[in-house]
Amino acid sequence: MRVSESKVVKEGEVDRVYRLLKSWILDCRLPPGSFLAEEQLARECQTSRTPIREACNRLSQEKWIQRIPNKGHVIPPISIREIVEMYEYRKLLECFTASRAAKEATAAEVARLKAIIEVENQPGVDMQVFLRANEEFHLALAEVARNQRIYDHLRLTLEYVHRLDTLSTQGHTYPIPEHREIVRAIEGRNPAEASQAMAAHIDMSRDRILKLFGS
Repeated sequence: MRVSESKVVKEGEVDRVYRLLKSWILDCRLPPGSFLAEEQLARECQTSRTPIREACNRLSQEKWIQRIPNKGHVIPPISIREIVEMYEYRKLLECFTASRAAKEATAAEVARLKAIIEVENQPGVDMQVFLRANEEFHLALAEVARNQRIYDHLRLTLEYVHRLDTLSTQGHTYPIPEHREIVRAIEGRNPAEASQAMAAHIDMSRDRILKLFGS
């Protein structure tokens, strides 16, 4: 195998391990406080320690994990300040997307938003299905806003939200988010009302998470 081919294979394996470890973090298979030993991760990921080390370096740069010199890595605990700051940032992004969507959304896009939130009316819906639909709604709204930079930042922010929501479902009843008011304001072409409905929705989500982590 030529050097260039070997490099491609190595980079591909690092990407695979990175995506796998990140999915375990987001889905809380690796919850906050978990210690990550390279040897154990290599066995679980069915790879060598080098891709584990490089993937962990990437996750550390993104602040999903913290390096402990000469020992390994740990997933840091979630702080109240981190939650508050994340929801403040989320509100900035999503109040904009809701307001812009009320100006830009086509009839087909409004119909798509309505279809996504139909899951909220299904009794006994699986929580993973519910959470995926919730994320799909917020990203679809960002697509309607037609601002790629905001979409990209929101997608990253919703990864943090996904992890918090996943943690909140473990042993707790998950309250149904209220998206209908947001969609109603968008369909009615009312940017201010759409922004206010989104702000109320995010505040409700924030308060629920803060109650859980503050208890």
